[in-house]
Amino acid sequence: MIRALPASARTAVPWKNGGGVTREIAAWPEGAGMDDFVWRVSLAEVAADGPFSAFPDVDRTLTVVEGAGMDLTVGGERWLVNTRYEPRDFRGDVPTDCRLLDGPVVNLNVMWRRGASATAVVPTAVVPTVAVVRGRLRLGGGALVVALDGAAEVAGVTLGPYDAVQLGAEGAVLHARGRTAVIGLSLPADAPLA
Repeated sequence: MIRALPASARTAVPWKNGGGVTREIAAWPEGAGMDDFVWRVSLAEVAADGPFSAFPDVDRTLTVVEGAGMDLTVGGERWLVNTRYEPRDFRGDVPTDCRLLDGPVVNLNVMWRRGASATAVVPTAVVPTVAVVRGRLRLGGGALVVALDGAAEVAGVTLGPYDAVQLGAEGAVLHARGRTAVIGLSLPADAPLA
């Protein structure tokens, strides 16, 4: 079983700090807010310089998918993030400030709560892995697939840019004609996909 997550069904909502907008692709538990998700995947639009929202006890992986990139200051350390499709990990509770290099960007944003394995919700460690791939690839169960700059096909479902699917336990074969994000996620064994 797979769950289709079309880009056209997403609604733009303000960032936690109001400095931009984000479109949630998927989160666990489903319907969780900014303060109680175990993991969350979204596309964030950064249209102006300014601080990132703070997320206590949350780790993040950010991947620039549109635009020239950003000059970030993460906990006082400068990070030049100017290569598309290259995932970068950082802590969500470390002060992070952004200066755009040349206009707006769109980031694929994966967040997960530290210590989630100690909760009753998810019995296994929740540390998503993020890879940007192209070509044919056999995927394991639980993966979230997001087409980025071209079409992809997973289990008979064709994805356009920013469309996504979440795979059930059986996994599937991915045919990515453009760059496609594959995000490994943990869910309880009895978690429904729909």
